[in-house]
Amino acid sequence: MTIDSNALSPELIATATESKAWPFEEARKIVKRFEGSEFPESILFETGYGPSGLPHIGTFGEVARTSMVRHALDVLTDGKIKSRLLCFSDDMDGLRKVPDNVPNRDAMLQYLEQPLTVVPDPFGSEHGSFGAANNARLRAFLDRFGFEYEFASATDYYRSGRFDETLLRMLDVYDKVMEIILPTLGPDRRATYSPFLPICPRTGKVLQVPMIERNRAKGTIVYADPNTGEKVETEVTGGKVKCQWKADWAMRWTALGVCYEMAGKDLIDSVALSSKICKALGGRPPEGFNYELFLDETGQKISKSKGNGLTIDEWLTYAPTSSLQLYMFQKPKTAKKLFFDVIPKAVDEYFTFLKAYSKQESKERLGNPVWHMHKGAPPEIDLPVPFAMLLNLVSASNAHDKSVLWGFISRYAPGATPENHPELDELVGYAIRYFDDFVKPAKVFREPDETERNALEALAAKLGTLPADADGEAVQNALLDVARQFERYQDQKRKSPDGGPGVSVTFFQMIYQVLLGQDRGPRFGSFAALYGIPETRALVEKALAGELTMAS
Repeated sequence: MTIDSNALSPELIATATESKAWPFEEARKIVKRFEGSEFPESILFETGYGPSGLPHIGTFGEVARTSMVRHALDVLTDGKIKSRLLCFSDDMDGLRKVPDNVPNRDAMLQYLEQPLTVVPDPFGSEHGSFGAANNARLRAFLDRFGFEYEFASATDYYRSGRFDETLLRMLDVYDKVMEIILPTLGPDRRATYSPFLPICPRTGKVLQVPMIERNRAKGTIVYADPNTGEKVETEVTGGKVKCQWKADWAMRWTALGVCYEMAGKDLIDSVALSSKICKALGGRPPEGFNYELFLDETGQKISKSKGNGLTIDEWLTYAPTSSLQLYMFQKPKTAKKLFFDVIPKAVDEYFTFLKAYSKQESKERLGNPVWHMHKGAPPEIDLPVPFAMLLNLVSASNAHDKSVLWGFISRYAPGATPENHPELDELVGYAIRYFDDFVKPAKVFREPDETERNALEALAAKLGTLPADADGEAVQNALLDVARQFERYQDQKRKSPDGGPGVSVTFFQMIYQVLLGQDRGPRFGSFAALYGIPETRALVEKALAGELTMAS
């Protein structure tokens, strides 16, 4: 990655050196790494991918976050230091279990322990193997986001000899590696462990067997065939072995000179062990940090093999790429649920940050997620209607045609069209899909009780006093007037998030439950202004007549 140093002002660079945004904090680790010495010709960032299952959002998140750190380093070094991002696929690993989310699972059982680049693709693609097909999927969605990266295949690197020198070094320091790993293993595993996993010449399987002999001069190891008991001697070079993954990680760091790699919180101990092995090999462990894990709707860690949580394609069916990138930027050290119900908030937060950016000073801008997402040049987008409000508009209007929804939008925001607001037009389509698949099935309208009926009648009457083109603030004030009357009959009084001391949140919750069949939503005054005063009054009348509960 390179950046135009002419676009970087001394003020911006000075601000970046003090910014508390996490990408700058990470980039400063790399700068410190080379204090007192010259920077290398190119700084290597790495991300890892295990193609034992379909790529998921966690993989995307690691690449997105690493790219943000990489750009932050460009700014800190005034664009004068080159860097590369290597997306490394451990596709020579053996197939340990058949994933739950692939077809032809029974047929795959015969390929257990075979390298992933040997296992046939159950999807029947033209890529030739399960590993190659998953690698292609990984590259496709990284390309979709425009990431600047290089792809690397473990199979190619092992077989081409790129790791040979370091593998021979691993053979030299074999005893040191064993001293590092063995204390962390149970008795059974300790008895069979070796940092080298031979590729069986008879079966092609990746074997987890103990070493009987090692010959440093010949660069070979000897093991017993687990089925025949026959002694087998094999070279550690040329793709005839691969390393156990912790040793493999360290070997890769050493061989390639990786300067930065982040990892999930569940790998903290593994990072520590791999770092020790890296030092034993004569290398220097990379900088990095441990991010928290993504969880599915039940609070379980998302997994490639289980296929739980969200896929890239699922998220992008209901929201633009910007919302996903924002979700990756925010609080990387906090565990976050990665399921469909987080999407609307992520969409609206992105445009909120984007709107704030134009009014911010340099220090605030460098802390704004959109600066990091767009490499310091966020787009200028005017979004007159938030995504959450579009969802309510689809709900209230029961419209599934974009042109119908644009009728409401253009009345609310005169001059707005799909042509001059393409981002909003895109969101309209997303809102229709999201509503149909997630909001509509969960809707539960309820009948108002007597007190609530009185409040709704008062609301309809109050709205009738407003002009048809009343703005959201005027409608909200009318709502608050009715809410203050409504609260007299309520036992539970709390301050409403919509404003107004003493106004009960119960009133606004009642409106959403009765009129839209949900517990909450965006500021209702703004929604009513978008939907229209006459239309909102008609919606109230339908609720009072029981038509909404009958329809549900």
